[in-house]
Amino acid sequence: MAAHNELGKEGEEIAANYLQAQGYIIRHRDWHSGRRDLDIVAEKDKTLIIIEVKTRRNTEYGNPEEAITNKKIRHIIASTDAYVKKYEIDLHIRFDIITIIGTKPPFQIEHIEDAFLPPVWNHS
Repeated sequence: MAAHNELGKEGEEIAANYLQAQGYIIRHRDWHSGRRDLDIVAEKDKTLIIIEVKTRRNTEYGNPEEAITNKKIRHIIASTDAYVKKYEIDLHIRFDIITIIGTKPPFQIEHIEDAFLPPVWNHS
């Protein structure tokens, strides 16, 4: 596995542990819908939380959350739609980002709640 993939998997593990310590229930990790995926799907306070995890060794090339483009957001929304339909979810949905910076503990962890909203689709 490439080093950046290993770092990403480690970041998801750190994020899941962080969320559980904050009282979140982890429903799925690395959930796939076709070629798209959701890093972490959690639940807390009757809300389904979709968490995108971005892990970086440092901020030399910018902050991790800057890697989440509009295209990535559209993919997350499409995957969330598939998830909600598959599991017949009837909860409020929130989209968060967790960024993790570092190569060894203690990592710098930032949890950005309500990081983005689903775009308004123009169906005309």
